[in-house]
Formats: sequence, structure tokens, C-alpha cells
Amino acid sequence: MESSLRSAYNAAYTPDLYRRYLGRLEARIGHPIPFRVAESPLFLPRPFRERISLFAHEIVDQLCDPALIARASKAIPPELHTPGQDALANCIQVDFAVCRDPQGQWTGQLVELQGFPSLYALIPLQAQVLADELRTLPGLDRPWTTLFAGRTLDQYAARLREALLGGYDPEEVVLLDLDPPSQKTYPDFIATQQLTGIEPVCPTSLIREGRRLFRKRGGKQVQVRRIFNRIVFDELERKQTPLPFRFSDDLEVSWFPHPNWYWIWSKFTLPLLDHPAIPRAQLLSELQETPEDLNNYVLKPLFSFAGTGVKVDVTRADLEAIPKEQRNQWLLQEKIHYADAFLTPQGHGVKAEIRMMFLRGSEEEKPELVMNLVRLSRGKMLGVDHNKDLDWVGGTVGIWPEDD
Repeated sequence: MESSLRSAYNAAYTPDLYRRYLGRLEARIGHPIPFRVAESPLFLPRPFRERISLFAHEIVDQLCDPALIARASKAIPPELHTPGQDALANCIQVDFAVCRDPQGQWTGQLVELQGFPSLYALIPLQAQVLADELRTLPGLDRPWTTLFAGRTLDQYAARLREALLGGYDPEEVVLLDLDPPSQKTYPDFIATQQLTGIEPVCPTSLIREGRRLFRKRGGKQVQVRRIFNRIVFDELERKQTPLPFRFSDDLEVSWFPHPNWYWIWSKFTLPLLDHPAIPRAQLLSELQETPEDLNNYVLKPLFSFAGTGVKVDVTRADLEAIPKEQRNQWLLQEKIHYADAFLTPQGHGVKAEIRMMFLRGSEEEKPELVMNLVRLSRGKMLGVDHNKDLDWVGGTVGIWPEDD
């Protein structure tokens, strides 16, 4: 997007550079990356950064409105309603498609929201490895950052550690997910442990005694006092994994983030928001009349990850196939027209989504924008399944010179 930096990178790019970058990243984490890492960063010019940051803050301000939270809370399934919800979520992801406005300027259109964690540990380490590679290239030898708050990596790691631990000892805090080594996000779990000391744990290994949870560590039983929750509910439902507790149980634990925010700040919330960067969206259950121009809409399940179930080319048959009792679980959203964020050295157009990542410690009044991650695509959608056998696609970071 920053044309001079893009030109310098494309001119210097070689397949060996990519292999070296990926190898150094995997060595830094100490584990293979199980998803595709893109060949390039997204160079973010200052006007775009400022605009997209403003949009993200304005949308998060709306999300934090108590009246909106009360309305969106009806999305929580009663059997998964977890006691002890805090005033605001600790993690917020605001995803924008990179687009052009009518004047041809770079802008963003909101794709979706999540009150759920993202790659808070992997991304800064990935950006550091990428920056080391960039400094070897002509015209790109300078300090780089992906952190909005102007922190160094060490300062950010301290910020993350304080927020995640919430005052507890690291051995009393667990990163909880189903069979962590099998998850595509496992490299982030490892990076989280490197930066904060929190270990990834499968919930099936926990031991329950009354309202308390314990885990075995170093031959002893340690009480789990805080949970960094990474369990995705649609995966839990799909696998029907038996747990030693129910999310509706009143346990002696604090949550980061509290599980209810998975439902409250989600696609369900989109029709409740009003912002120029938000496409029109409506729950299928509230649709009074089917739009004539369905080709200008996408159909999305409310609670799924990685584009699962999304229909880009919507037909009336797709809408009619959804049973009446399930229509409140689907969103019909105005289609977003992505711009080519940049061209590859071979001249292929690449589309991008940028995730603006907010973090809030338990004692903090408001979430803070801390960093971003980027997904690149040359297919119809951003997910891996829609970009098979393509290069210059996958996960990356949006970066800029530290002195910009």
C-alpha cells in the first residue's frame, strides 16, 4: 500500500528470502507454523493507519455502550451463560477489508467483530523476525513496528503479561483449549508461554473439586485461579468433548476474556451498530423481504471461525434452505468490494484484511488498540480453503517504519 516500500520489497524479493524468513520464524517459535504464512508484509501508510485506527476506536466505543451490551447479551445460549461476567471484554478484534473510497483513498470496511483472543503473542514475534529480514534489503534498512501504542517488544510483552496474569502466579493461570497441540493456533500458544509463562492446557486434563479447578504440574496439584480462554464454542459443540465443568457453573476462577463475550461481541452485534465503515447487515430471522440484488450480499453463520459456512454467491435457494428455527443464527450482509492492496512481482493483485487488536487488563476502564495482523488473499475469500495452491496469500502483519 505504501508504494515506495512495496516497490523496494518486490524488487528485492526472492524465494530464498521467503524460505529464510519462514525458517527463522519457526526457529524463533520452536515449532512448525501449521497455516500458510504470506510472502510479504502489508506496508501501511500513515493516512490509512490513522483512518483505520479512528474507525476501530469509534466502533469499539459503540460496542462498549451498556445499552448495546444488554441487547446483544440475548445472543448467549442459556446453557453456556457463564457467571461472573465483567463490564467489558479483555480482547476485541475488529476486522476491516482494505478498500478504496469513492475518492480513491485507502479505507476500510468492517468485516466482523470478535470478543475473543487472537494471536497476541505470535504476531509481535513474527513482526520482529520479518523486520530483521527487511533490514537486509535495499531501501528497507530501518526499524519497523506493528505496535500502535509505540512500545518496544519488551514493553509490549510486559503489558501482555500483566493483562493475562491479572495478579496471579503464572502456574495458577492456564491457556485453555481443546487438545492445544492439534490447534492451528498452537504456535501462538507457544509464543504466549515464552512471553508470559502461561502454559497451554486441555480442559479434559483439569480436576474439579467443588467450585475449584486444579491441574497436575510438577508432580503436585495446583489450583487454577485464572483461565485464558481459547476454546471456540462451535468446535466444542462439533466435537462434543466432555469437560470436567460446565460453562454455566459458578467456579472459583477469573476469566480472560470472560466466555460470554464470545457471543456478545460477534456478528450478532453488527446490525446494532451504526458507522460509515459498517456494511448493512440483518439477521435472517428479521428479514422482511428478500433483496432483489442478492449478488450484492453474503450469507454468514453468526458463530463460526475461519470463514466456515460463509456463502459469497448467495441464492434464494440458500436462504430458503435454512430452517425457520435456525434463521436467527445467520446474517445477511452487504457485500464488501475489496481493492487490490498491492501487486506481486508477477503482477497478481492481492486483497487484504487487517485485524485491529484491542487489549484490556481487568482493572482498566477501556480497551487499548495494541497491534494488528493481516490476512492476504487472491481467492474469493480470505480463508485457507479459498486460496489453495496460490502464493502471496496467508497470514502476515501490517508494518511501518518506527519513525513514521
